[in-house]
Amino acid sequence: MTLSELPLHASAVVDSVQDLHANDAIARRLRELGFVKGEEVRLVARGPVGGEPLLVQVGFTRFALRIRATHMSATATAAPLRIALVGNPNSGKTALFNQLTGSRQKVANYTGVTVERKEGRLRAPSGREFAVLDLPGAYSLQPASLDEAITRDLCRGFYPGEAAPDVLLCVIDATNLRLHLRFALELRELGKPMIIALNMVDAAQRRGIQIDVAALEREIGVPVVETVAVRKQGARALVERLDTMVPHLDAPLAGVESGADYHAQVRAILAAAVRMPARTAKIDDTLDRWLLHPVFGLITLVVVMFLIFQAVFAWATPLMDGIEAGFAWLGELAASVLPAGPLTSLLTDGIIAGLGGVVVFLPQILILFAFILALEESGYLPRAAFLLDRMMAAAGLSGRSFIPLLSSFACAVPGIMATRSIQDPRDRLATILVAPLMTCSARLPVYALLIGAFIPAGKIGIFNQQGLVLFGLYVAGILSALVMSWVMKKWRRDKSEHPLMLELPSYRIPHPRDLAVGLYERGMIFLRRVGGIILALTILLWFLLSFPGAPADATMPAIDYSYAGQIGHAMTAIFAPLGFNWQICIALIPGLAAREVAVSSLATVYALSAADDEAAISALSPVVADDWSLATGLALLVWFIYAPMCISTLATIKRETNSWKTMGFSAFYLFAAAYVAALITYQYLIIAVAVLVSAWVVLKKQAPGTVRKLRGALALALLKPGRAAWLQALGRRIAPPAIGGGGACGGCDSCGPTPPKQH
Repeated sequence: MTLSELPLHASAVVDSVQDLHANDAIARRLRELGFVKGEEVRLVARGPVGGEPLLVQVGFTRFALRIRATHMSATATAAPLRIALVGNPNSGKTALFNQLTGSRQKVANYTGVTVERKEGRLRAPSGREFAVLDLPGAYSLQPASLDEAITRDLCRGFYPGEAAPDVLLCVIDATNLRLHLRFALELRELGKPMIIALNMVDAAQRRGIQIDVAALEREIGVPVVETVAVRKQGARALVERLDTMVPHLDAPLAGVESGADYHAQVRAILAAAVRMPARTAKIDDTLDRWLLHPVFGLITLVVVMFLIFQAVFAWATPLMDGIEAGFAWLGELAASVLPAGPLTSLLTDGIIAGLGGVVVFLPQILILFAFILALEESGYLPRAAFLLDRMMAAAGLSGRSFIPLLSSFACAVPGIMATRSIQDPRDRLATILVAPLMTCSARLPVYALLIGAFIPAGKIGIFNQQGLVLFGLYVAGILSALVMSWVMKKWRRDKSEHPLMLELPSYRIPHPRDLAVGLYERGMIFLRRVGGIILALTILLWFLLSFPGAPADATMPAIDYSYAGQIGHAMTAIFAPLGFNWQICIALIPGLAAREVAVSSLATVYALSAADDEAAISALSPVVADDWSLATGLALLVWFIYAPMCISTLATIKRETNSWKTMGFSAFYLFAAAYVAALITYQYLIIAVAVLVSAWVVLKKQAPGTVRKLRGALALALLKPGRAAWLQALGRRIAPPAIGGGGACGGCDSCGPTPPKQH
């Protein structure tokens, strides 16, 4: 179609610009003004006489054009109408977005900030296509946070790099009309075409809330469509309404002047269109009575967190074993089919070994995300913030910090981004600085590797022993964050507390579709990292480990002569007091880009160090258990509690605080804490064990000679490579010799039979 044929308020993408009478000067000037191929234009208005001239917007500039007078024809293809999905937090906006767009979504960030931007495509039955933009939740167009400022600017059409929406789709919670209608009235004053999606009408009916939709539509002055996003109810009716009404939708007439008492208007609307029950939902009262109890509520929170970490190990094991076996088979297949050479080494020792060492932990990461998403969708997370507010305030934080910190268990980047909901700049800065101490999912592969290598797979009662250790590592990160925030509170001049204002949404049962979509998005983000930065670093590390080759008269393994081997040996001068060997030092470098790369780096290093192909494709955990001492393994575990953050986290801190100083301080204090904690763990673990053994002997009233022998044996075992060393030493020294047993120690037959002891 030509530009003159474009419907009013519709947008189009310019395909070509030409003058019908071959007037190149006019066509050239139009192109200079921005009417070029691929540029989006919007027909804003037509002249009063004959529909001429046309008021056309290109970017943020509007032009008046008389097409017929200049004989210019602008051929264009119709662009999808833009719908801005807007509403209060907890309105079910994202669930409705998922229903409308399905898998046709694109997740990115807004220009210049790290606020997540979600856009999807919707095709109506008529074939009309819509671009749906899911805006950040907001309570008002008077922003109190960066999220709300972005929503305001996008709704008004002022946000740089974003076209103005053609229609506002306001999602309101039918069970919380008093709060949500206020924002809808504020949006109405923008004077843009608008439709209201009355969401969660099923929950409103269960609570006895009676809504006259026709009266509500009449009172507000905009179309209202009932929906139940999590059940797919109303989605078809909403799409049909959008398809038939949006192209002809007029801007609503403001009921009152801007700045009026919105709550007074809401009360009048509720009186005319809604009948409320006498009390709140019984289920909310019952659950809150228990889950917000000062004692039982805290116990429930601890139990929930504990069960999550148990499930991360217990449920993921079969899937991890399958993935590990698959990559091992793939490595064997590649090694058997391809001829020996550098390319085969790159594929088997570099790419397959490196990526397999990270992808194997995908089940654990997805299980952790599944629990976090379920807690978020159920409405439990704000209640956890309520429970922990006073305790966190004592440490220099607020209850609002809980949700960003919990999000940091998945990744510190969205956790730091979520601090925008904290209005007090002091609390926000403190939360940003301690968020990297939360055990993010990138640490999970490292923890799983070391725990599997050095902690026996058994149970203490009904609890998984390895899960208990993992829970302890998470607790250590939390306690460290609280201590750090408490120190920052003592240093700052203003020690006053900021009040807590937090909406507690109604309890909901998480819908499997929303959980599946959330897990899919996060799983793809993880796999994209594996296929992007981790793959690139793995290939780079393989090159550093493979070249230059060993000389002809080499007396050491070839890897010791490589670039990476030389770097690793040089770094041991710094990290030797921590018990780190040169292989660990190599893995720490790419671990700065992404912590999980440390595992793939170790897999690559030990694959290239292996004597044969079978050893190269073997599981990494047994190799580490045989090559490292217990003290080294525990020191590395402690290192990763405080490990300096990845590059993406540093970049997010810089962007959120707009301060190089804050970013540098964060990196420095985390590196210092990691080094000191690992140093203490490695150097003083032997002393701590000796003290514990001495106490045990005193309690058992053993002879002094037994004390010295036991302490010496355990001290040597802690520094000896292999988990079996310290377990066997502990068992042989404490267990009494068997009467008529095997060897001299009574533990085996390796040194010959021992005659029975005479009594």
